Amino acid sequence: MINAPKLVQRLSFLALAIFVMSCKSTKTIVAGEVNPSITTKRIITNHYQNELDFQTLSGRIKIAYDDGKSSQGFTVNLRMQKDSTIWISSSPIPVVKAMITKDRVSFYNKLQNEYFDGDFSYLSNLLGTDLDFKKVQNLLIGNAVLDLREEKYTSKVVDGNYGLEPKKLNDLFKILFFIEPKNFKVSAQELSQPWENRFLKMQYQYQNLNTKVLPTTIAIEAINKDDKTNIDLEYRGMEFGKQLRFPYKIPKGFDEIVLE
Repeated sequence: MINAPKLVQRLSFLALAIFVMSCKSTKTIVAGEVNPSITTKRIITNHYQNELDFQTLSGRIKIAYDDGKSSQGFTVNLRMQKDSTIWISSSPIPVVKAMITKDRVSFYNKLQNEYFDGDFSYLSNLLGTDLDFKKVQNLLIGNAVLDLREEKYTSKVVDGNYGLEPKKLNDLFKILFFIEPKNFKVSAQELSQPWENRFLKMQYQYQNLNTKVLPTTIAIEAINKDDKTNIDLEYRGMEFGKQLRFPYKIPKGFDEIVLE
């Protein structure tokens, strides 16, 4: 049985499903060769020139979750409207639903008659940095969670990827980006607060789906003090461009969850 409040809290907020994807009709992308003489500016420019262009994305996600005390596996349906809506529903029975919009994070659980309806403040406080819809969307499609054009970075070759680190250290958190050389997508990104023993790492692999580059695997490792959580998701039957509906209404009589 899914422990929905805890799991959706971690998934919907921590990364809303950061994932491992597979489609039979897709082809896995092999890593390209690094160019040791490439400039940091060119790496960043190439990253944004290769952003995923889409209007809608839909499919299923097989999720594996392990927090060291229990492990679970199940499947959800995913629907995305670019820059607007991320919608998740448990499958095959829609007992748990979650929806994220530009100013709202919400989910409900019919098994326990509970719901949460709020904003991004919980996840922002957890990670020590402001989070919004755009950043969550970036996590899901393989873009850097922060806008690399807003700060100056240094770069170096690390294990066949381009490693980027801010020139100016942040007082609240440390961040590292690793960009793969073939399509200049994010191969990994890390946010940490060592003094608070908080750490979030996301690792990606990619595939081509109808000429578009999507993550083929995304694995999350999250540490918050003494708690460690691993989340892997596997996307199946992904499609672009379908007309989508986002049915979502919190049932009457449910108890509100307060997340601290």
